Amino acid sequence: MPAWLAVVLRSAALYVVVFVFVRLLGKKHPAKLTPVYFVNYAVIAVIAGLLAAGVSRLLYGLLALAVWLLFPYLADHLSLRSKTVHDVLSGKETVLIKQGKIMEENLKTARMSAEELLKELRAKNVFSVADVEFAVLETSGEVSVLLKADKKPITPHDVEWQVAPQAEPQTVILDGNILHDSLTELGLTREWLETQLQQAGVTLDNVFLGQVNTAGELYLDLFDDALKPAMPTVQQSLYAMLEKAQADLYTFALETQNSQVRFMYEKNATRLQQVLDILRPHLLR
Repeated sequence: MPAWLAVVLRSAALYVVVFVFVRLLGKKHPAKLTPVYFVNYAVIAVIAGLLAAGVSRLLYGLLALAVWLLFPYLADHLSLRSKTVHDVLSGKETVLIKQGKIMEENLKTARMSAEELLKELRAKNVFSVADVEFAVLETSGEVSVLLKADKKPITPHDVEWQVAPQAEPQTVILDGNILHDSLTELGLTREWLETQLQQAGVTLDNVFLGQVNTAGELYLDLFDDALKPAMPTVQQSLYAMLEKAQADLYTFALETQNSQVRFMYEKNATRLQQVLDILRPHLLR
């Protein structure tokens, strides 16, 4: 057998073996690997490269590869069953800031300087330590930050707004082609999509990407970036119409001299205001 063919066959076989075992180890992001797993993957890569090139004896190389592949798999299995094993293999989190106070001793234990801590905070868009309530160094080396209550961004929950649940947007147009399965999943039709394109003033063959969110809003990205589609704002227009109708009812109530008619207008205006309060977080987002 030619030497080049032996290298190709060994490389292909090793690729399949390593691929299967790495998938069995789970979907771990390379940037978030703990030191143990980083070293493990590096050793597997080196052994596989030596075997593929024929530098190492095949039997010994396969035994070494089997050890470095099977041990992490067994360690993961044990970690899922025992927190002690998990802490030994992956380590424990280190608290860097607690109740707004920097834990200097923990910084020394983690071998992190004050400059490195400030750098990690800036990476989280935090430029003042005074804004931090709690910060912890994860086992992957990433710093997680909890801001103080008065420094957190306001959410709809904070102002007691009711918001509709959202699902992932569905791509309905890709490279100028309509994806009928996505339209069907949203309960929409091709005719609806063609109407939306007509209102936006674009043609299907000029659409690179089209997505529909849970509110029924269509986002379009065109091949021709110089064109700006006129996106319809159905929700805002509907809210404006209801708001005008509510204002008209109050106006009619002030203009009429009939007490019974005035009471009817005011009553319906109040009801419509209650409807607007409910619809506001859903239509004006």
